[in-house]
Amino acid sequence: MNHLKTTLFVLILFSYSALAQININKLTPEQYFDFWVGEWELTWETASEIRTGVNIIDKILNDKIIQEYFSVTSDPNMEGFTGKSWSVYNSQSSTWTQTWVDNQGSYFLFVGEIDGDNRIFKRSIVKSDGSEILQRMVFYDIKKDSFVWNWETSTDSGVTWNLKWKIQYKRKGI
Repeated sequence: MNHLKTTLFVLILFSYSALAQININKLTPEQYFDFWVGEWELTWETASEIRTGVNIIDKILNDKIIQEYFSVTSDPNMEGFTGKSWSVYNSQSSTWTQTWVDNQGSYFLFVGEIDGDNRIFKRSIVKSDGSEILQRMVFYDIKKDSFVWNWETSTDSGVTWNLKWKIQYKRKGI
């Protein structure tokens, strides 16, 4: 029985992983972020060290919602930082959206878009002086067992982007 459970788990993991290897043109919009499902080990560089975190991504509510649980495991500047997100494809508006919340009291609402094989969630903030800041998360270099995630900002309506945080994702156990 344990062998059957292990085999089923590997098949499910492979089916999600295989989607990351398929050209995005062969995916339905509902599958665009399925590459993300799984357990991930995260690393990012600071000026002096490599920092780590974990991210667990599940599909819930009849596989319609992608749920994220993010946690920093080693970064003194972000000690104890955790967050959650829920991403959903709205077939009526043909739009992906994501809601992010964290233990610092943040709430962000993002809209998804696709740029080539890159998956993006972005949002706009209007500051009190009327100026606009764009923020985006870019998922790229997507493979079955790894990808790269960037947090970027723009103050010129997206003409140029400034990298704020780059995380390397590696599927846990691989």
